[in-house]
Amino acid sequence: MSRLGNLGARLYRGEVGYDFIRNRKIWYGVSILITITAIIGVAVGGLRMGIEFQGGAVFTTDTKAKISTAQATDVATEASGHLAIVQELGNGGLRIQITEVDTAKANEIKETLSDELGIPADEINADLVGPSWGEQIANKAWTGLAVFMVLVVIYLAIAFEWRMAVAALIALIHDITITVGVYALVGFEVTPGTVIGLLTILGYSLYDTVVVFDSLKEGQKDITKQTRFTYSEIANRSINSTLVRSINTTVVALLPVAGLLFIGGGVFGAGMLNDISLSLFVGLAAGAYSSIFIATPLVADLKERDPQMKALKKRVLAKRAAAAAKGEDPENEAPVEPREDAATAGSAIGRPRSHGRTPGKR
Repeated sequence: MSRLGNLGARLYRGEVGYDFIRNRKIWYGVSILITITAIIGVAVGGLRMGIEFQGGAVFTTDTKAKISTAQATDVATEASGHLAIVQELGNGGLRIQITEVDTAKANEIKETLSDELGIPADEINADLVGPSWGEQIANKAWTGLAVFMVLVVIYLAIAFEWRMAVAALIALIHDITITVGVYALVGFEVTPGTVIGLLTILGYSLYDTVVVFDSLKEGQKDITKQTRFTYSEIANRSINSTLVRSINTTVVALLPVAGLLFIGGGVFGAGMLNDISLSLFVGLAAGAYSSIFIATPLVADLKERDPQMKALKKRVLAKRAAAAAKGEDPENEAPVEPREDAATAGSAIGRPRSHGRTPGKR
């Protein structure tokens, strides 16, 4: 068995583990800091909306220009009075995108580009895009997002419980906010591809969250009939038991997206790949983070307020204190080390347990 597979098996059995729930305030603080940074980025820098949302003109050439891409950017910007985005195509031609340009202005810009690029005007294709089309796309995206959120809350409330639905909804909002904030901070263009990417990451984020919730649902069966673990400790065991699976699925999903973003967009200069790949890359990473560090700890916080869970926690701690006073392990009634106190004897969720059996005997 591989080292990672062996670690996953030990995490699943509860032999090792990290206490995510106990340290949840640290992760809440990290998430709040990142979220505030993202909001500030959007408020200060704003989002650079693509031509599909603002309207404008796109000029394309099949012939290689006599000037560089940087020079073409300066020429198009000066001719239009707006910032131009110039990309070199695979055939050596150029794609020049300028926002907020009407038909009359587009013809003037086309003539200017023809002179400066050294390309006949009839070999430059000009396509006008109206802002109304982008507005329709944006409205449909908001509608789709709202419907998705409502369906998620209803499904999780039925399949699990309302606390999990609330936690999952907060995690999804967390993921979207961070992704949008990254777009504002790095200045990437927001296009319909970006919207598609945002809607796509919601499914990945929800998948990771539901995997942990399903494990938690199994672990909390007849929870009030035992006095070994509190609800928070069972929630922590659920995170640890699915941790390797979450990491594996996230890494496998991130690798091809990273190829699109860093190789396709960065190395080969295929800028049209950046709009969707960045949203997928950031969203997948944020979704994996929120399912582990945000969603499940929030469920534990909400659940621990329940009177039954409060009573359970009181019984568990009382049993551990009594066992520690007798020098016994509260889980297997075996003697504990003299240096251990009630807290360490009861909190070692990840310690291997013999359940009262002597190794080698049945």
